[in-house]
Amino acid sequence: MDFRWTTLSVKDYQKSLEFYRDIVQLPVKREFTMGENMRFAFLGDKETQIELIYNPKEEKVFGDAVSIGFRVDSLDQMIEFLKEKNIEIVGEVVQPSDDIKFIYVLDPNGLKVQFSESL
Repeated sequence: MDFRWTTLSVKDYQKSLEFYRDIVQLPVKREFTMGENMRFAFLGDKETQIELIYNPKEEKVFGDAVSIGFRVDSLDQMIEFLKEKNIEIVGEVVQPSDDIKFIYVLDPNGLKVQFSESL
C-alpha cells in the first residue's frame, strides 16, 4: 500500500495554490473543475502529493491538531525566503534534538505547515 496524498479543503483556492506552488515550491501536477464552482489541484513531484479542494458551499476550519511537514536543505535559507515573501513564522525555531530543527508557518487556511532541516 502506498500513501498517495493528503487532501486539504481550502477557503481560497488561488491563495492556497500560490502558497503551495510558490512558497512550498510543489509543482502543480494537475488541476480540474467539477461543476461550476468546485476546483481541484494536485501538487508535488514525488509519490505523495497535496490535493487542494475548493468548494464554496462548505465552511473550512483547521485546528491545532493537524500540521503537514516538508524537509528543506537549509532552514536558514527557508527563513530568509519566507521573510522575503512576507510569510510570518509562528513561534521560534524549535530544535528538540541534535539531529533536527524546524519552524511553522500558517497556510492561507490557517493550517500549520512545518519546514524542517535534518542536521
